[in-house]
Amino acid sequence: MAGLTAAALAVVGFLAYQASANAPSKADLAAPGTTVSPAPSSSAAVPPAGKTPARNPAALPPNSGVGPRVVYSLGAKRVWLVGTKTLKGLPPKSFEVMPSAVSPKPGNYAVTSRAASVPGSDGVPIEHVVRFATVDSVTIGFSAAVDGKLASPAPGKRTGGIRMKREDGNALWTFATIGSKIVVVP
Repeated sequence: MAGLTAAALAVVGFLAYQASANAPSKADLAAPGTTVSPAPSSSAAVPPAGKTPARNPAALPPNSGVGPRVVYSLGAKRVWLVGTKTLKGLPPKSFEVMPSAVSPKPGNYAVTSRAASVPGSDGVPIEHVVRFATVDSVTIGFSAAVDGKLASPAPGKRTGGIRMKREDGNALWTFATIGSKIVVVP
């Protein structure tokens, strides 16, 4: 019941947004030959000269592809599952990750192999391994440590495991099957 209520509220909110976006302006409704002065604007909505507004770190990066895909931002240390089965109009699932010691170059990849659970290249037991690239003989992939820790890679080790929390690893495992598109952005 709660799920239906949440879905109904999301649909109503989306329809309200669409209605406000398509509503006629004051100038459209004014009698012919009259002028309408613009509403006063809030200076808080406009960033000071020379400054750009802060970008939401959880926002999907621009130029990150189209269609269902996993987007991995090297700089933001974040992953997005785009095209997940969510209500239309809601943002894709996104979560932070711990980058590997060896990183893939920005570009398009595909999931090449998966493993339910294996020992990581650093000796840590991991699960939900989703591999997609190889860099200088190091296999790159997403995984979650079985102990739930999101530790930095061991200093001096050339590892390719991009670690995430277990619940995020479960979501990625379900979403990213063999051949799924992976987009790596700077």
